[in-house]
Amino acid sequence: MIKELLQFIEQSPVCFHAVENVRTRLEQEGFVALPGSDWELVPGGKYYITRNGSSLIAFKVPQGTVKGFVISASHSDSPCLKIRDNAELKGPAVRLETERYGGMINLTWVDRPLSVAGRVLVRRENGLEARLVNLKKDCAIIPNVAIHMQKGINDGAKYDPARDLVALFCESDNAGTFKWEIAQALGEDEDDIVSWDLYLYNNQPGTVWGPDKEFASSPRLDDLGCVYTCTEGFLAAAETDRVPVLCVFDNEEIGSGTKQGAASDFLPRVLKLISESLFLSPAQHLSLLDNSWMLSCDNGHAKHPNHPELADTNEAPVLNGGVVIKHSPRYATDAVSCAVFSEICRRAGVPVQHYSNRPDMPGGGTLGLIANQDTPVYTVDIGMAQLAMHSSFETMGSRDAEHFYKAIKASYEARVSFRGNEVRL
Repeated sequence: MIKELLQFIEQSPVCFHAVENVRTRLEQEGFVALPGSDWELVPGGKYYITRNGSSLIAFKVPQGTVKGFVISASHSDSPCLKIRDNAELKGPAVRLETERYGGMINLTWVDRPLSVAGRVLVRRENGLEARLVNLKKDCAIIPNVAIHMQKGINDGAKYDPARDLVALFCESDNAGTFKWEIAQALGEDEDDIVSWDLYLYNNQPGTVWGPDKEFASSPRLDDLGCVYTCTEGFLAAAETDRVPVLCVFDNEEIGSGTKQGAASDFLPRVLKLISESLFLSPAQHLSLLDNSWMLSCDNGHAKHPNHPELADTNEAPVLNGGVVIKHSPRYATDAVSCAVFSEICRRAGVPVQHYSNRPDMPGGGTLGLIANQDTPVYTVDIGMAQLAMHSSFETMGSRDAEHFYKAIKASYEARVSFRGNEVRL
């Protein structure tokens, strides 16, 4: 499982490629793309819909009576450097001006070969076409200033994004060099490129390492590790009387407030359209939601081997310790969702561990908490334990990918019913 996960990440340098790879995987399994509305669903049908090319929702229609939804939600984006539309800075060399996307660890992007990928809008005779591009080669670097010129760098460097996160691209000072490179990669005329969403990404492939191959390090483990294992668990799960729903949202790293984010109408709209296509009334749809639940999937912090004091005393996950259940007043996990997920994992033979922020170090919200605003279902926040979250190169336990996959599969197969103070499994 871990080798396949790292291969998926290598093929998914940015959110657009991640969703395209999930879409391709779904179509290999017989899933059919849906329009924005006017659905005609059939029992046993397998469907998906995308939004913005960077978010996706897929689902399967059971053969019999539908009694609820089981939803997993992960996100396609990761902290990185977004390249500006007019990025070239002239001088002794051509440099690319960037802007930080998400809460990245700045220093991990310095002195590291970087590549470029994203979406480009190209002019056509009758309009515009969006095309994906990935240069797939080392083509930029952000050079540090030598220690001789900044004596206090090892006392804690502060990076000015306008100066210190500008990427060296080439030695020529001919304007248009970067745009020409993108056009060549696409096989397009440079003048036909209208705009783009392009990003610098770490081009280093992931690796499995350690005496017993117990560790895995890679770019974008947060959150493509969850995207991949959720997709595979969703595809492998046996049919039940619940509608299994796979969600991959974009823009989690910047608040999820876009049309393709978890705070949008994407998920509630899809769930409503499913019910309408199955000829269910609005009241019946609400009844389905009352009997549904969600897995909010985003990696969690492992106990740092060099800084154990930063972890909570009792709830500090370790690498390869199993699926992490995340707890906080700012998360969606509650006693009910925690107990349900724990019991499903116990029956499936999947180890679980618990994470809480240290009481004086509160964390942020989660996909589940955001999605619950318009999709009010029981939700558990889960993930895989990892080190160096939001670094350009992160580390997790190599065995936890299999643990997470099995937990997702078992959750989709569970027949969970919420009846007042009772939960039936």
